[in-house]
Amino acid sequence: MPASTRGESIDELTRGGSNGKKPMYTVYVLKSMTAKKSYVGMTNDFERRFFEHNAGKSTHTERFIPWELLHKEYFTERAEARKGEVYLKSSAGRKFLRNLF
Repeated sequence: MPASTRGESIDELTRGGSNGKKPMYTVYVLKSMTAKKSYVGMTNDFERRFFEHNAGKSTHTERFIPWELLHKEYFTERAEARKGEVYLKSSAGRKFLRNLF
């Protein structure tokens, strides 16, 4: 899924830095496949975190396994990623997500 226009693209995130890569933070939205539940989170390792959600290693999501990815955004700064997460959890952010899906 491509990055949202609110965050940066993967190409922008993999340029620069001493090793050619900047640290990347991902804000993501999951949807339960068994209940009418969604979950908004932030991580610096999306693959690991998504596995943890579906393996029941998160107390907030274990009762609603399995989860599927609905949306994700990329950020280079942790503070900006946190702002994106807080926005998606707000009333305006939930409305934004309803308009996407």
